[in-house]
Amino acid sequence: MTFFTAIDRYVFRLVLMPMIGVFLLAASLLMLEKMLRLMEFVSSEGGPVRVVFKMLVNLVPEYAGLAIPLGLMLGILFAFRKLATTSELDVLRAVGWSYTRLLRVPYLITLLLMAVNFVIVGYLQPLARYSYAQMEFELRSGALGAAIKVGEFTAIEDRVALRIEESQDDGRRLMGIFARVADDKGQVLSISAREGRFLANRENRNTIIFRLEDGTIIQDIPGKSPRVLSFTQHDLPIDLPAIERFRARGDENREYLLPELMHIGWSDQSTSVQRAGGQANFNYRLVEVIMMLMLPLMAVALAIPPKRSTSALGVFVSIVLVVAYHKVNQYGASVAELGRVNPLLALWGPFVLFGGLIGWMYYRVAFVPGGQAIGALEAAYAKLARRIRDLLKRRERLREAREQAAALGEEPARAV
Repeated sequence: MTFFTAIDRYVFRLVLMPMIGVFLLAASLLMLEKMLRLMEFVSSEGGPVRVVFKMLVNLVPEYAGLAIPLGLMLGILFAFRKLATTSELDVLRAVGWSYTRLLRVPYLITLLLMAVNFVIVGYLQPLARYSYAQMEFELRSGALGAAIKVGEFTAIEDRVALRIEESQDDGRRLMGIFARVADDKGQVLSISAREGRFLANRENRNTIIFRLEDGTIIQDIPGKSPRVLSFTQHDLPIDLPAIERFRARGDENREYLLPELMHIGWSDQSTSVQRAGGQANFNYRLVEVIMMLMLPLMAVALAIPPKRSTSALGVFVSIVLVVAYHKVNQYGASVAELGRVNPLLALWGPFVLFGGLIGWMYYRVAFVPGGQAIGALEAAYAKLARRIRDLLKRRERLREAREQAAALGEEPARAV
């Protein structure tokens, strides 16, 4: 017997395109929402725009951890919904294809995506979180060239104050410069220049050269009259401030890889707080991956609407269930990390309850004749939809009657 039949390939095509589309859409929406905040943050810190895209790249593993399960579930749901609404599912069932047999290809896809998601949540997410935190720290500290802002006074080492009117060529040309430099002897230089640029100092990496062009220097020495000098070109050495080194990876449990979490969570050398945090994060990552095994069953249970109905309530319910379960896991991990609840109870307890609910829904659809997983919700949704349609039709008839009365010059009440 052929392992992959023509129907398997057909189901694969039905699942693949919606799955990829939902994954890209979910990831794009999450990243676009974050990009607006990052642009505001980077602009307020005076950083270059390219930093925004580097930080967004580090957010891809974080959002992929939720977008992959969501895309998988909706891809399978839309595939089986199409089979059900076009009556193809009835034909397949009539010739002996059970729901379990139809789920062969979706489960192969699920196992592949589980492996991908395991690598993401176990290894890529911790490294990406640390890299994101490092770039955020460098922005705040000025290590990315974000210390000098256009139109504002910037103090460097409490000795140099700079103000720049305009920046051109991505910061390579600075226009309208004012600088005030003081030394330990009380001498103060007030410098104004038409333009300038920063140059590296090969002899001393801790000092940069600020080359100024077409300007004036006012030298103020205590006890003496100020001196005024004009220059065509002047090199002003500026000592770079000492930038604090970023912390090592592991300040948060989320920055540890899975093997590191296992070592911390079950090591006798770790403190009770460290063990609780390590075990909580380890179990959280595992339960997020293993729950993907239940998503095909939930997708099938919610994909099939009642007969002679095209209700899309199952799509809405499925999204709510997946996102809600993800948030419950996050809350359980945070509580278990504090040591208030055992990680097994906080994370695997919701897994058992959610898995039991999905198993019951699948049993109702697959093995109970005419069974519906959310039959009561479907009935209530149908009644609500009818009432809304009746209300809209009534308002439309009332509007038409008023328009006719206005055209005839009659009173609206008489026309109604």
